[in-house]
Amino acid sequence: MSANLQSAGDAGAIRMPAEITFGSARAVLEQASAGLVSLPLVFDLSACVRFDSSLIAVLLELARRAAAARRPCAFVGAPDNLRKLSALYGVEDLLFGEHAGRASAADRPGP
Repeated sequence: MSANLQSAGDAGAIRMPAEITFGSARAVLEQASAGLVSLPLVFDLSACVRFDSSLIAVLLELARRAAAARRPCAFVGAPDNLRKLSALYGVEDLLFGEHAGRASAADRPGP
């Protein structure tokens, strides 16, 4: 299955596909990771209507890779069911909260 990521208009966001499940997660992750070299690093989740917990894993890995590259990363347009699933797993604030997409203090080089 093709990931079919698209630019989401003028904002430069990367539109995630409508379906992200176990079978497509690896392809989506690899294609979305290519976005780590472009600005801005915003992933539009509004089209995601068929997904399982694999989408949570993809988003967490994208956030981890962005932090490792010292790049801010944001996930926008998350459907209510995705927010509920992320809350169930205890990662809603990490993905969509106030501090989402920022490298943690532990990730920053010290003096």
